[in-house]
Amino acid sequence: MIIVIAIFFMIVSFAVSSKLKSKFKKYSKIGLKNNLTGAQIAELMLADNGIRDVQVTSVKGHLTDHYNPMNKTVNLSEQVYYGRNAAAAAVASHECGHAVQHAMGYAPLKIRSALVPIQNASGRILNFVVLASIFGFGFLYGSFPTDLVLMIIIGCYSVLTLFAFITLPVEFNASSRALAWVQERNIVDASEYKMSKDALKWAAMTYVVAALGSLVSLLYYVMIFLGGSRD
Repeated sequence: MIIVIAIFFMIVSFAVSSKLKSKFKKYSKIGLKNNLTGAQIAELMLADNGIRDVQVTSVKGHLTDHYNPMNKTVNLSEQVYYGRNAAAAAVASHECGHAVQHAMGYAPLKIRSALVPIQNASGRILNFVVLASIFGFGFLYGSFPTDLVLMIIIGCYSVLTLFAFITLPVEFNASSRALAWVQERNIVDASEYKMSKDALKWAAMTYVVAALGSLVSLLYYVMIFLGGSRD
């Protein structure tokens, strides 16, 4: 059953990711009328929000854009950093939206940041349990009670699911801040705004799919645990 669920969400995730990439490819070919680069847009948004201690940098890769609250950097992929199009405007302003959240002490972002080390540890533990189940089934379930193994899996998925769902308001809020700013600041015109909004919508969908996939997996193992407890 879990294999079927995993395959289903892998297919959905691939479909959403492909749609996102196609949207960005399409909108990356349409130049902004103001001819600003993603880097310039990012710096302007930071300045407008009174943020002086965040650096805008260029990083390798495609769709590798992110805000790092640890060293206060808005990291833009080269395509976005140097891009002068609606897709670059959307991504650059979105990542700056995270910087604004950080500066304002946005609660969901603070919770998400606090969960990062726990989430990382849970992911490593879950990977170990899964690998042990595949390659060392007898050792794992022979050395530990099945209920204990299931509780560990449920605990890990609980953390991962919480992290995935707390990420949703963080991402949606950053996009809302970005879209409001680019419109108010006249960074984009009406048609460019629609493209930016559409691009960010599909980016957000990747987080929604990830959250739902994690929740379904969690519920699956909870049902197994409760079913075994009744026997």
